[in-house]
Amino acid sequence: MSCTSVLTDGQWARIQPLLPSSLGRRGRPFRDDRRVVEGIIYRYRCGIAWRDVPAEFGPWQTIWKRHRRYGGDGTWDRILAGLLTEADARGEVDWSVSVDSTVNRAHQHGTNLPRATGAPSNYMNLFTEPDDHAIGRSRGGLSTKIHALVDGKGRPLVLLVAPGQGGDAPMFPHLIDHLKINRAGPGRPRTRPDRVRGDKAYSSRAIRSLLRGRRIAAVIPEPADQIGHRKRRGSVGGRPPLFDKEDYKGRNVVERNFNTFKQWQGLATRYDKLALTYRGGAVLRAVSIWLAALGDTP
Repeated sequence: MSCTSVLTDGQWARIQPLLPSSLGRRGRPFRDDRRVVEGIIYRYRCGIAWRDVPAEFGPWQTIWKRHRRYGGDGTWDRILAGLLTEADARGEVDWSVSVDSTVNRAHQHGTNLPRATGAPSNYMNLFTEPDDHAIGRSRGGLSTKIHALVDGKGRPLVLLVAPGQGGDAPMFPHLIDHLKINRAGPGRPRTRPDRVRGDKAYSSRAIRSLLRGRRIAAVIPEPADQIGHRKRRGSVGGRPPLFDKEDYKGRNVVERNFNTFKQWQGLATRYDKLALTYRGGAVLRAVSIWLAALGDTP
């Protein structure tokens, strides 16, 4: 195996049937699918410019165009969905999920497209480029947030991108709405986790009501200002929300997930101009994490 090989034969056997070239796509079939996919992974892992991808992966223009296409038509999401279905059928998915976000600085090469400030981010339509390209200005400068919902072992289930200055709580309903794992056999997809662990940023009446309405346990601490406001109102303020301190200790898996994500330099710093391609790289990283978790034997 060469130093640039990034997928084992077993891992490729899992994702190859889920690519468009294996699904009866019309038109001329793609050539060298494995070489191109490995070139995309290599680029994000090393954080290099597309034109600097080693020639053994093929023309860099082909590699970029293939990734742009797979990010825009939902191919990476379908591959992740297929792996999640297999993992759930094997009992590998821990449905005690955790939620959080991480801010990633945008490189100057990824911020030179015109942007509409305050435009809706691409959680409205995952496969349509938002006007702001999911780039915003936070304290650290131009940045992008990756919002993630992970299982109890820290493996990603849902990934969305948004401008860096955006809050975490407004994104939570969209994350939970996109949680859907199809069954391997008959039956409706599973969309309801057992519990959701989140930090104080997710402590809001709207989020607690949403989880309560769907019979999902909320493991979210109450911030000091909300505690004070509730106490000042006396009996009208109601009882404090239930909070399991021991269970909350499991929330750290989402932080460890971000550490794993940022081992790919092309995700730790955003070099992509388009939100579609940047999110596609994040979903591809999630695919690689689940491939490692499932092993080489399909």
